[in-house]
Amino acid sequence: MTGNNAATSKETGRRILGELMGEDYLVKKDKARNNFNAALQDYSEEVCFGRIWAREGLDRKQRSMINIAMLTALNRPAQLAHHVEGAMTNGCTVAEIQEILLQAAVYCGLPAAGEAFRVAEDVLRSHGHLD
Repeated sequence: MTGNNAATSKETGRRILGELMGEDYLVKKDKARNNFNAALQDYSEEVCFGRIWAREGLDRKQRSMINIAMLTALNRPAQLAHHVEGAMTNGCTVAEIQEILLQAAVYCGLPAAGEAFRVAEDVLRSHGHLD
């Protein structure tokens, strides 16, 4: 891949990341950037968001739904919280998020789903979607 294509992918990724997570997320991400994590941040922006999220094969809502299920299976609560926020931005409803997590309970087990429900509840409550 040429430098221009990599730069374009990184710019596209940063734009998509901002649309999904908001400008505040980008500000926090930039403040946390250092010599140790810079390569990982660049990889995330360029490859994850600039190449994969930018593809046309699935819409953003579908990608969010898949990510919630995968992050539940992998038991990655910090990333799950970010992707529940992104899923709401992408049009997922509370009921859809609940169904994704119930489906994951069957295939990933109750401990993973229980943690995912806890994380999702915290995010949904903080955004005023739950009492």
